Amino acid sequence: MKKMRICLFLLFLSMQALAGTNPDACLGTWLTGSKKGHVQIYKQGDKYFGKIVWLKDPNDPATGKPLTDSKNPDVHKKNRHLLGLVNLHGFKYEGNNTWEDGKIYDPETGKEYSCKIKLTSANQLDVRGFIGVSLIGRTDSWVRVK
Repeated sequence: MKKMRICLFLLFLSMQALAGTNPDACLGTWLTGSKKGHVQIYKQGDKYFGKIVWLKDPNDPATGKPLTDSKNPDVHKKNRHLLGLVNLHGFKYEGNNTWEDGKIYDPETGKEYSCKIKLTSANQLDVRGFIGVSLIGRTDSWVRVK
């Protein structure tokens, strides 16, 4: 009977680990699916954000100057540099390795989408941008940078 209790307890602990109870598991630096950039996910208060910290091609090939947010529909934001740009914001941990209610900004198009993030393994993050409901969207798999 004692062995059975120990086995059940260990099983319970294993299930808790698999259930994804660490709200900060997404923190770190991630290589985007296009492999064009690294996004560092960080926490402020109880919300999660991400900023661009590396670009494969950080400079405009025509001018040699740092890339800017030229596709942004807001004229006042077109000159801000892409490096350091916060492109993920407002995520809340919902449990089961999932962060929701956030937004993602795509500097290649100048568009912002609703977004949810799911940690599918210790080193893979599925980032789903969508309009309206999650069914209408696209998922990008990011890989943790060591």
